[in-house]
Amino acid sequence: QVQLVESGGGLVQAGGSLKLSCAASGSILKINNMSWYRQAPGKQRELVATITDTGTTDYEDSVKGRFTISRPNAGNTVYLQMNSLKPEDTAVYYCNAFLRAYAENFRLYWGQGTQVTVSS
Repeated sequence: QVQLVESGGGLVQAGGSLKLSCAASGSILKINNMSWYRQAPGKQRELVATITDTGTTDYEDSVKGRFTISRPNAGNTVYLQMNSLKPEDTAVYYCNAFLRAYAENFRLYWGQGTQVTVSS
């Protein structure tokens, strides 16, 4: 059974930083893309950043230059370094991974989410 577990959320003042982690575990054969999404109250879930197994990254426009996604050695853990945080970054942050587990085809798995609150 595959699990994605996020950590690192919390309360921070505007201008501050947080680093989120997401660790995938279980009978994983291969992980392709890993991504971070966020969902603010009353809004749809939106893609924040994604990283491929070759290290290619992409970011939502509002976080470019402030957030950095990383995945050391193309492993099972993905990070999101968030700097210069703004109140509008407040949301529940979710990670996902497009992966193949033992006896399964490639599919998308989601973590349970971690709350990030930025105070003004």
